[in-house]
Order: sequence, then C-alpha cells, then structure tokens
Amino acid sequence: YHFANGVATITLDDGKRNALSPEMFRQLYAALDRAETDRAIVILTGREQVFSAGFDLKVIKGAPLDALRMLRAGYSLTARVLAYPYPVIVACNGHVLAMGVFLMLSADYAIGTQGEFRISANEVALGMTMPRVAAAMLRHRLRPADFQTAVTLAKDFSVEGALHAGFFDELTDADSLMPRARERAEAFAKLSMPAHTVSKRRIRGPLIRYIRCNISLDLFDAFWVGVKAALRGKR
Repeated sequence: YHFANGVATITLDDGKRNALSPEMFRQLYAALDRAETDRAIVILTGREQVFSAGFDLKVIKGAPLDALRMLRAGYSLTARVLAYPYPVIVACNGHVLAMGVFLMLSADYAIGTQGEFRISANEVALGMTMPRVAAAMLRHRLRPADFQTAVTLAKDFSVEGALHAGFFDELTDADSLMPRARERAEAFAKLSMPAHTVSKRRIRGPLIRYIRCNISLDLFDAFWVGVKAALRGKR
C-alpha cells in the first residue's frame, strides 16, 4: 500500500502468479479500508506480466471450510470494489484469469498491457460451472456475444480482443502502464466525489444486491461439488 497525492496504489505481488489466497484477501480488504479512510482514488495493480491468476487452487483442493471462506471473500470483494466511494483503476500487468478477471471488472476503469497475454474466465475449461457472481461480473462489462463465449466456452481473449469485448477501457505498453494509471487518477480527481459515489451506487445497486444475495448459492454449489467428489473418491 502506497499513498501519495490522494491516490492509493495497491500492488498484488506474491512473487509468482498472484494467486488470490486467504492471506491475499485479508490484505486486500485491509488496504481498501485504509484507502477509504484516506479518501483515496485507488490504483490496483499486479506484478511483472501478471495481474492475478485467480483463486489459490491449493486452498480450493484443501480443507473444505478454508476453501469456502476463501470463495466467500473473493465473491464479496467484487461488491466491495463496485461500491467503493472513490474511483478504482486497475492497471493490469498482463495475464489475468478467473477470479482475477472478476476483481478487475469490478473496477471503474481498466487499463491493459500490450503483449501476448491471456485474459480468460476459464472456469468451464477447468470443469467448474460458472458461479452466479462471476457470470454477473462478466455480464456487467462485456459485449453480449463476448459474454456468451467467455462464460460457456472459456474463451482465451488476446489483449486486443479483450479491449473490444469490454474487459479493458484502453491498452498501453508495459513501461507506460503505471504513468497512464496515474494520469487517469489525476483526471478522475477533478470529479465531484459525492456525485461519483451516489451515481455509482445508484446504477450498480441491483448488481451489488444480486451479488450479495447469490454468494450463499454459489457457496452451496461449491460445497456440493466437494461432497460429490469426496463420495466418488470413496468408491
């Protein structure tokens, strides 16, 4: 967490692929709380060539309660970011997959990096039914045809294709990513923040309520998938 000139830069960096683990979520929530206390515009970014590869699969395959708590934290984070009272900018360093995509799409503005990177909500390719919350986040930003292929076919988008689909608002090269994010933050700082907050929450209210109401259903689905897998393992 770095705060300067009204902008809080929150950097995800686990030294690998920025798996969204329970500890990563704990720190993300704390950073957002701190940013809100600082009345800060947020720039959320990752590490070299990766924003986030999604949920930590080691946790998903581990203790069921730990996995469910992690899923709840991730799904709830989308609503937290959607309702954040100041502009949120994602500076996407490269690859972004699964829960990383849904986190990115909850921001107000997303900047992608030019290069040979994967942008994919790849749940179906991994044998998982797309969660309701995740599908809602994709519908929130993507063009209808791209929404269909993203959800049902786990399409891998190029960065140019992702820009056209609605994942990104603009693209830039790697060296210009953070300077461009700061430029956008400076521009957004000229907005009326009370008007921004009320307008954002007004138009996103139904989506935020939908997310909060459907988290328990997505968790039940995940729990039942785990039960069936355990039963198959005993046969």
